[in-house]
Amino acid sequence: MKKPSGLTLGMKAGMLSVLILVVLIAIWHSATLPRTVAAPKMTAAETEYAKMMGKGASGTTKASDFPTPAQMGETALKSLSDPFYDKGPNDKGIGIQIGYSLARVGLGFLCAALVAIPLGFAIGMSPLLYKAFDPFIQVLKPISPLAWMPIALYTIKDSSISGIFVIFICSVWPMLINTAFGVSGVRREWLNVARTLEVAPLRRAFLVILPAAAPTILTGMRISMGIAWLVIVAAEMLVGGTGIGYFVWNEWNNLSLTSVIFAILMIGVVGMILDMAFARLQKAVTYAE
Repeated sequence: MKKPSGLTLGMKAGMLSVLILVVLIAIWHSATLPRTVAAPKMTAAETEYAKMMGKGASGTTKASDFPTPAQMGETALKSLSDPFYDKGPNDKGIGIQIGYSLARVGLGFLCAALVAIPLGFAIGMSPLLYKAFDPFIQVLKPISPLAWMPIALYTIKDSSISGIFVIFICSVWPMLINTAFGVSGVRREWLNVARTLEVAPLRRAFLVILPAAAPTILTGMRISMGIAWLVIVAAEMLVGGTGIGYFVWNEWNNLSLTSVIFAILMIGVVGMILDMAFARLQKAVTYAE
């Protein structure tokens, strides 16, 4: 049996994705159609009045409170047509809000990488350090990042920096653990050859260990980025001010459900783009044996 080419498989997957999307939109449209509900019992006078107003006595038509696909499309078009407008603290475009969130995530993620990757290298190369740090990692890793928010707000006293600190905390553990695992899993034969050739430790780390552990390190970074983008939304709901999380909360307070759903979809799209970027980078550093 001939194996389908990658292009053919990709086209089929794309067509199936489009079909699933069409079915979901059709279900959504059907669920939000106006429905006729039974009218309460009325007196003869009330029935006559209802007929005069053009309403049937048997029932009334009630529109769904949930936004329709057409309303969502209108909101999306309006928001994306001018995503970078700025009309004050509580009225900024979706592009500006996402930009604030990405800046916080990027800074917190970068700080976590600067700490986790070198420390993971040291832990992975030293069984003594691995055993010494393991209890601390196991205790701190399961703590919800948002549990650190009160401490961050109390000590830092700045909501924006506190959000960056929360991103740092949630990003550091997957990178640290995966880096240590990748470094400790480098083939002994490669390290022995490097020692035989009297390669300096620093040169050995960059030329032997780092290329071998890079796929595992990128896996940890990919996981960390996914968690960071997940956490920043909740963090911005708590601290307020700017960001996509604050945008969701503010639109909910304004009772604009269409804007809330649109923001949720944008969160998903941006998260997908970030994950795809790390997936491509991970594929680029993965070698075939």
